[in-house]
Order: sequence, then C-alpha cells, then structure tokens
Amino acid sequence: MTYSELMVAPMRKELTALGFDELRTPIDVDRFMSESRESVALLAVNSICGSAASTLRPALARALAHAVRPHMLGTVFAGQDAEATERAREYFAGYPPSSPAVALFRKGELVLMVQRPQIKAQHPAFLGEEIAEAVRQALGEDVAA
Repeated sequence: MTYSELMVAPMRKELTALGFDELRTPIDVDRFMSESRESVALLAVNSICGSAASTLRPALARALAHAVRPHMLGTVFAGQDAEATERAREYFAGYPPSSPAVALFRKGELVLMVQRPQIKAQHPAFLGEEIAEAVRQALGEDVAA
C-alpha cells in the first residue's frame, strides 16, 4: 500500500534530520552500498507502522547520539519507495522482508540485522544501545586508531 506523501513526509524527516540519506531508487541503493564498501554503513527500512514510530526511529536517534557513529547512513521507505526497498532487501540475503528494519554493514558485510519482531519487542533505549554497541564493535579498529 502506498500512502500519501503528506502522511509520510514527517516520518522521512525524522531520519533525514539525523543525517540519513534517502535512497528512493534502486540506483540510489546500489550507489550507497558501493560507496560503503570501505566503511561502516547503517541502512534503515523506514515505515509507517507503529513499530517504526514507537521504537525504531527513536532507537536510531539514541544510537546516533553517541560519539561513535557509522560513516554512512541511508534509508528506504517501505510502502513508498517500493523498488528501492526491494533492492535494499537484496543486500539482506538470508533475511525475510521486514519493515521496519535496520542493517549494519562493515566493508560491505552485513554484521547486524534487526527486524520487526525484535524491534517490537524492545524499548527504544535498549534497541538504541544495541545498535550503538554494534556500531562501536564494527568501528573497533577505527576507534583505536
């Protein structure tokens, strides 16, 4: 289902205000993933569902409040940018489609995948700390330098 852009604009803005780049086409997703091959990148599947509003977006804000952050931030919007979302999910090999979701990549390798059931089961503070810790671990050698 595609929702009115007026309805989703504030939800998009929650992530772009945190520094996420919107990936609206498959080309955008491929470019993001190609540019992230030598860094740590976080790719969020944003959505209109309650799990995204009540847990994922606040958790991402908490995770990104830490000094150690991914080098790159990208987001697709499920139910809006269908082709971009489908392309992003191709990079999540072995995981079923989920929205919302968050994937953390280190040098192109998927090192953390958090999907809707995990997101729904957690408080934003706990999920934010889990994501922040995964980022710290992924950046471990860079932090020590």
